[in-house]
Amino acid sequence: MIQSIPLSCTKVEVKATPLKKIPNFDLILRCQQGIAPDRLAFAELIRRYQPYVEKLLSYLAPDWQDRADLAQEVWIRVYRKIKRVKEPVKFKGWLRSIITNLFYDELRKRKRRKPPLSLDAPHEMEDGEIGWKIASDYPIPSDDLTTREFYGKLKLALAELPESSRYIIVLREIEGLTYDEIAKITEVSLGTVKSRIARARAKLQTILPKYLELDS
Repeated sequence: MIQSIPLSCTKVEVKATPLKKIPNFDLILRCQQGIAPDRLAFAELIRRYQPYVEKLLSYLAPDWQDRADLAQEVWIRVYRKIKRVKEPVKFKGWLRSIITNLFYDELRKRKRRKPPLSLDAPHEMEDGEIGWKIASDYPIPSDDLTTREFYGKLKLALAELPESSRYIIVLREIEGLTYDEIAKITEVSLGTVKSRIARARAKLQTILPKYLELDS
């Protein structure tokens, strides 16, 4: 005779996975559920990506005193628009567009321009483009000390560029956006984007050596 199994023995205790252990993909999906993003899930999203927001803003606007306010505005826009993210795996790229578009909006509002710097002979690459290669990723704490020092000097050099030039060189050389993507963000022609990037690279070449020679 088959004995009945007490219901208490069939109950399986299911423990909720801590938010810190949820993969980014699932975390973003959780933020997209409901009328408004889940408060705790969204707080975890901010914790994970706030360093990236701060780093990108520090390159784009190193001399702006209100970067903390800009970072807050970034997350306000993310909160309002996160349901539009169709591919959670590409969230970081979508977040980057939020940051860069916000910066460009602010740039157009402020209309601040610095005097142009003198140009030196640009470096010509194999494909004929004027360019200077900058590493495409940010250093992390475990990176070599020399690498971190270089990025510190690079930020100082970038701060000397006019804001519009600094903006496009960061998008191209540090964030790795294509010319087409930059043209779409800045709302100028592809040819204009290429010429501005070429000029920005040339200017950076004249500025950066000054900082690199400080320790020599």
